[in-house]
Amino acid sequence: MSKKILGAVIALLVTTATALAAPAKVKIGFLVKQPEEPWFQSEWKGAEKAAASYGFDVVKLGVTDGEKTLAAIDNLTAQGAKGFIICTPDVRLGPAIVAKSKGANLKVIAVDDQFLSANGKPMTAVPYLGMSASKIGAAAGEGIAGELKARGWVPAEVGVCVITFDQLDTIRQRTDGAVGALTAAGVPANRVLRTAQKTQDVPGSFDAATILFTQHPEIKRWLICGGNDTAVLGAVRASEQRGFAAADVIGVGINGTDCIDELRKSKPTGFFGTIRVSALGEGFTTSERMFKWVTAGTMPALDTRTTGIFMTRANLEQVLKDDQ
Repeated sequence: MSKKILGAVIALLVTTATALAAPAKVKIGFLVKQPEEPWFQSEWKGAEKAAASYGFDVVKLGVTDGEKTLAAIDNLTAQGAKGFIICTPDVRLGPAIVAKSKGANLKVIAVDDQFLSANGKPMTAVPYLGMSASKIGAAAGEGIAGELKARGWVPAEVGVCVITFDQLDTIRQRTDGAVGALTAAGVPANRVLRTAQKTQDVPGSFDAATILFTQHPEIKRWLICGGNDTAVLGAVRASEQRGFAAADVIGVGINGTDCIDELRKSKPTGFFGTIRVSALGEGFTTSERMFKWVTAGTMPALDTRTTGIFMTRANLEQVLKDDQ
């Protein structure tokens, strides 16, 4: 055998041995219910930052219904993943997700929406990271109340448009928190008007708010709150269609992701501000915790709640800069 061929064979053997010796990267899944939404894209971005920091692979999957959720768990199992983070499309899937995960020896962390057991109570044995829903809702209500006072409006003369989605407990807690803050600020309870979304998006909110505005033509100034930014954005769009000027509407959302373009518009709209929560931070933290759990056996805290920052046109760019 020539020296040239022998050298090539040795090099191939060394390369093969090195490849065989190199440990495979840990794989962690990150499953979200609305992959097209900026909030969940930011969570994925946070997960990718954690993956880059700790040297694992993150598998991003959209799970828009129960069937896709269970199929995604099978997908992760086939890929050799060790665990996954999930914002489930339906909190009632909790028992099925846990059972499927245990069968596949996958660890699971719930993010944003907490799993519910068969009796409708939170599954507190599953690690969960989410928002302090009632406190964040209260912060949105306080933000509205502060601007109400700044404009010199009479609380007894305004109407409160509350966009509800009570089948999701997190949303119900947020809207209840906002209403509590507004009534504590002097808005009469009989001026608080609730209208339910059929779908959790801008069109669903638009339709719900349009019904309410049509039912109450006597109200000339509106305060708008809801469970997230899209709920308030849809209601603001409905107010515009009904002929309300931006100066007669105060809407404050929650999340701080879907409303950035709105707050950057050259001309202010009825969408006054939002409670900015760091989706990127939640994605990073849950992924970091999962990595430490699967590699070092460090189980995450069972219940972690985050809060937010009141973000308006005035401090938008600084808040976004701080959340990079």
